[in-house]
Amino acid sequence: MLRITELRLPLGHADDALRPAIVARLGIADDALTAFTVFKRSYDARKKAAIVLIYTVDCEVRDEAVVLARLAGQPHIRPTPDTAYHFVGHAPLDWPREPRPVVIGFGPCGIFAALILAQMGLRPIVLERGKAVRERTQDTWGLWRRNVLNPESNVQFGEGGAGTFSDGKLWSQISDPRHLTRKVLAEFVKAGAPEEILFVAKPHIGTFRLVGMVEKMRAEIEALGGEIRFGQRVTDVLIEGGAVRGVTLNDGEQIAAEHVVLALGHSARDTFEMLHARGVFMEPKPFSIGFRIEHPQSIIDRARFGPNAGHPILGAADYKLVHHAQNGRSVYSFCMCPGGTVVAATSEPGRVVTNGMSQYSRNERNANAGIVVGIAPQDYRQDGHADGPVNPLDGIAFQRFWESRAFELGGGNYEAPGQLVGDFLQGTRSTAFGSVLPSYKPGVKPTDLGAPGHAALPGYAIDAIREALPAFERQIRGFSMPDAMLTGVETRTSSPLRITRGRDFQSLNVQGLYPAGEGAGYAGGIMSAGVDGIEVAEALARRLLKLPA
Repeated sequence: MLRITELRLPLGHADDALRPAIVARLGIADDALTAFTVFKRSYDARKKAAIVLIYTVDCEVRDEAVVLARLAGQPHIRPTPDTAYHFVGHAPLDWPREPRPVVIGFGPCGIFAALILAQMGLRPIVLERGKAVRERTQDTWGLWRRNVLNPESNVQFGEGGAGTFSDGKLWSQISDPRHLTRKVLAEFVKAGAPEEILFVAKPHIGTFRLVGMVEKMRAEIEALGGEIRFGQRVTDVLIEGGAVRGVTLNDGEQIAAEHVVLALGHSARDTFEMLHARGVFMEPKPFSIGFRIEHPQSIIDRARFGPNAGHPILGAADYKLVHHAQNGRSVYSFCMCPGGTVVAATSEPGRVVTNGMSQYSRNERNANAGIVVGIAPQDYRQDGHADGPVNPLDGIAFQRFWESRAFELGGGNYEAPGQLVGDFLQGTRSTAFGSVLPSYKPGVKPTDLGAPGHAALPGYAIDAIREALPAFERQIRGFSMPDAMLTGVETRTSSPLRITRGRDFQSLNVQGLYPAGEGAGYAGGIMSAGVDGIEVAEALARRLLKLPA
């Protein structure tokens, strides 16, 4: 097959325009094109009145070698590369190996680690502290609708991980020479995702669809000999001679294990503390903190697409913004959710955390995104020293402080503190909402997020965001509109620590322990977490099956 890249057509092209464009690009007769499929479709919106669709297509043609020879040297026509996933190995059919590999956590990373291990015949045991996805959804609604938090079943903990209650974004900027992202997308389609995620430039799924997909992926793992246990929180790890030998569960059960994948997610704070106490090497890392901002989605659509706003192919517009403030801080948009809602994402009593979520349709009234400020370990160290190593757990203490402050500012009932952008820029307390109604549930309490001495974030973060919002206005007209809504706080942009691993994906000082995904500091989002789960599963399989690296 041949692959054509950079095949450009106008946004409003006819349904049957792609075939003649391919024929013209290849310089062949129409009947010489026997079949074609769209591998990718993106768009160029730099000229808002003349938006262009950009296609990558794979074609079957007669006399392919002749066509390739004639077009040799053309950069956008080449043989179609192999994007299929190839397993590193498979266990023998009578594989008796005990103990079985263990995966801790069943978010995107844990799901794909377990799926790959199961597809290779290695029958993993998955330990998930939360509940199955539908029960977990009911518990999550309990917080959103009744202000009742279940610390073991919420946005952070349970089948599907934090990605279940998100925009379901399925793209990433990670390097992917082996096309592992394609494996992730293909498995999602097999589990019920729309096939368009295989070719649109920025695929997404949304929460409602993710629920059913996660259940189907669980069923496949189980059908292949895997075992998934819910309500199983790991409270201890047994380490002997620098190697993992097993885990202890919250009910006291011990499971022997020589290969353990730590797919914990970024909010498993008690597990981080236990691993640190057991001497597992970890180090502090940078992360970001900030607020959620909401605008009418129509403003973002017009700013990005001009007269083409609302076109069904384009859908709800997103954005990506960065500002380098005068105080040296970087402010940027994070986890932008077109046509979505701001959600309560805490996992600990007495704390408020925000995140963003969209459904597949992205048809809610507001757009929302995190507007966050980068911080370094030195910013959150707890010992008051100016230098020396920072305790890896200090970032957790820092997050907890500001999440508790947000709980207090919101009224102590899991409502979140909020402020109109106009009031925030002027340093004036908000007393009511304007034209942009906040979507966060259980609710938002108007306040002053930047009040001196009792602000919702450190002073340097408040100052940087105040500087950034007018700068973002120059890129998106209406971004700093007075009635836009800020809701606090966004603290869990990524893990505050890294459980460091070597090139073999094992912990630096505990053999057989495989830190993976967001919680270990090696991913950010569904796609990169899924890919990391695949790579960790492959490394484990190589060691278990004694395969060459």
